[in-house]
Amino acid sequence: MTAFVQERPIMDATDDKILRILRKDGRITHQALAERVGMSASTCQRRVEAMERQGIIAGYRAVLGDAARQVGFAAFVLVGLGRHTARVQQAFEARCAAAPQVVECHNITGTVEYLLRVECRDLASYKQFHHEVLGGFPDLTTIVTHVIVGTSKDDRA
Repeated sequence: MTAFVQERPIMDATDDKILRILRKDGRITHQALAERVGMSASTCQRRVEAMERQGIIAGYRAVLGDAARQVGFAAFVLVGLGRHTARVQQAFEARCAAAPQVVECHNITGTVEYLLRVECRDLASYKQFHHEVLGGFPDLTTIVTHVIVGTSKDDRA
């Protein structure tokens, strides 16, 4: 008979603390992380690896500054579609996926179907994106742009 080792499916307060620390510093060593949460490095490492296997931790990445990405203009753009079919939505999502200016594309509820986060070099670049990418999509009925003038909190990793 083989032993069955079950992954810990339930997160506890220690897991929450580990995740909060990793969100702020994904490059922290297992030793330093363990010290901050009050456990051994090997136990902490096993917890992190278990959360990675379970998809709780989906990955690690470098967060680039606006200057490195050459972003001088950012906006949230609300987009409404004229037809509400799966084909039209898939086509719009494919267009967004192919546009490097669209860094987030969310299908939402309400008066419009999509909320985009768009980042461009400058206003002229946004105008070109607006005209060529959004304006070139035949089933759009609404485009409302909200320019980001400042950000007081951004916890996205």
